[in-house]
Amino acid sequence: MQAYAQAAGSGSERDGGHRGRCRGAPWRPIEIVAMVLGFIVFWPIGLTILGMKIWQKKSGYAGNLGEFAQEKVRSKFDHLKSEGKMWSCGNRSDRSARGFASAGFGGARSTGNTAFDDWRSAELGRLEEERRKLEAAEREFADYIEGLRRAKDREEFDRFMNHRKPAAPTDITPSN
Repeated sequence: MQAYAQAAGSGSERDGGHRGRCRGAPWRPIEIVAMVLGFIVFWPIGLTILGMKIWQKKSGYAGNLGEFAQEKVRSKFDHLKSEGKMWSCGNRSDRSARGFASAGFGGARSTGNTAFDDWRSAELGRLEEERRKLEAAEREFADYIEGLRRAKDREEFDRFMNHRKPAAPTDITPSN
């Protein structure tokens, strides 16, 4: 608070003691265009840009809206990263290998009804087994397709090599 008051005080001394001066950054042409287009496309966008510029003026924030948005996104990204809540970028087989239990469906949380809990765990076990069967069938199919591709490639390559071979000379005459 005190730093804000000092910053505000130094700004008012700098501009000759006039408290009504605009302390925020002036409007840039791109910001005006963005606000007008925001009102045309979807009015809350334009209103948001206008509100951010008013906030910028009142708070004395010196950056533009683009810098402000980048700072906010970066701080949110860093916050999520520090809490470990970032989404994973692993491949599909990594995600599917976790199964239903780790996805939050089969945790130790009880509903209080043992009959329902027993049924749920049995169904989740059955679904897990089905998932494993589907993954095995998917791998088998991928291997089969890969074998077909290899056979086709081999056939095309052999055909190319046979076509490329020059015809065997039948009439060899010695040149003297």
